[in-house]
Amino acid sequence: MNVKPNVCEPEFAALIGLDWGDASHAVALAATDGTEVETARLVHSAETMHAWLQSLESRFAGRAVAVAVETSKGPLIHLFSNVPWLVIYPIHPATSARFRKAFSPSGAKDDQPDALVLLDLLTHHRHKLRPLIPDDAPTRLLGRLCELRRKTVDRRTQLTNTMRAVLKDYFPQALHLVGEVLYSPLALDFLERWPDLLSLKVARPGTITRFYHSHNVRRPEAIRERLDLIARAVALTTDDAIVKVGIRQLERLVQELRILQKHILEDEKQIAALFKEHPDARVFRDLPGAGAALAPRLLAGFGTDRTRYQSATEFLRYSGVAPVKEQSGSRVWIHWRWNAPRFLRQSLIEWAGQTILYCPWAQAYYQHQKAKGKRHWMILRALAFKWVRILWKCWTTRQPYDEARYLQALIRHKSPFVPHGT
Repeated sequence: MNVKPNVCEPEFAALIGLDWGDASHAVALAATDGTEVETARLVHSAETMHAWLQSLESRFAGRAVAVAVETSKGPLIHLFSNVPWLVIYPIHPATSARFRKAFSPSGAKDDQPDALVLLDLLTHHRHKLRPLIPDDAPTRLLGRLCELRRKTVDRRTQLTNTMRAVLKDYFPQALHLVGEVLYSPLALDFLERWPDLLSLKVARPGTITRFYHSHNVRRPEAIRERLDLIARAVALTTDDAIVKVGIRQLERLVQELRILQKHILEDEKQIAALFKEHPDARVFRDLPGAGAALAPRLLAGFGTDRTRYQSATEFLRYSGVAPVKEQSGSRVWIHWRWNAPRFLRQSLIEWAGQTILYCPWAQAYYQHQKAKGKRHWMILRALAFKWVRILWKCWTTRQPYDEARYLQALIRHKSPFVPHGT
């Protein structure tokens, strides 16, 4: 979800500041008919929150109500987004903290005053705030599936790193026998069947050969090399305290990786199906280097509401790709936007890195910046900045990226990033 400029605002029957917590929520409510501010505390439960919303709907006859809350995601947003008469104004925690500090220099803080701070922001500064506008259901589903897949992939990476460390402790030869990808079917089947060197040494060469054949390793030289390695192998240690515990840990890691790999593949199937049917898929599917993983992430990151970002610069700032420039006297420094949505920024910068492999001008840009002594991640961030401006235009016009057209523009402007031979 994202926010959009405050346009066509309804006439609100009430304004609410809500400071949410795990156990309870503090509420400050001001009806626009001029009554005094009401404060309350709500226990956090689905039943309590639904009953509270029903009471508001009845009290204000279904007229629009604005609520300011220090979050743009989570269970409250899921609940509020399904209420048609409720308009959500997400307030960044840093905004309310600074506002509170301005009028409470002592730093005193508790939930009820926080709710009043949020109400004050909503009452007097609403023209500077933006209501939360959720994407349509297919886009939200696609985005959440992409995030879930990425978290699962990160967990898989953690497990394979642990597996590599465990094997180095007692069975380092396995790392040469199963290949680099420790979650591959070959690796998992091999380690499940032969979890230590002793069990592998007693296996017949024909058995091992048939195993590799069944996993599409058929080159005689490759199999011979591995059989020779097994024949020469000597156990790193025979200490039961190391080997037996290592085997037990390896068994658990293999089982966990099998489950994770199954879920990742299922997620990828669902993502592919949703992406294929999405009306904006044509804008993102053929982007250089995007592929099956990054194209859906980019689509979900931009969303479907073309009025959400008024310019490419606005999207760059929101996503965190545009850096922050600060100045104090003669001192100037540039740094990341710390509070940007991490998954979106990660998606954009990962994609920029992939375009270096598939897009000639992106590769030329990378080499040009590298020759100037720029660091790898600085170059990727700067390249992502350039790509987002291009993609924002494609997104707003609903037109796919045209490599030839962009190269012609680079030539007209005598850009140093025109690939040789163009």
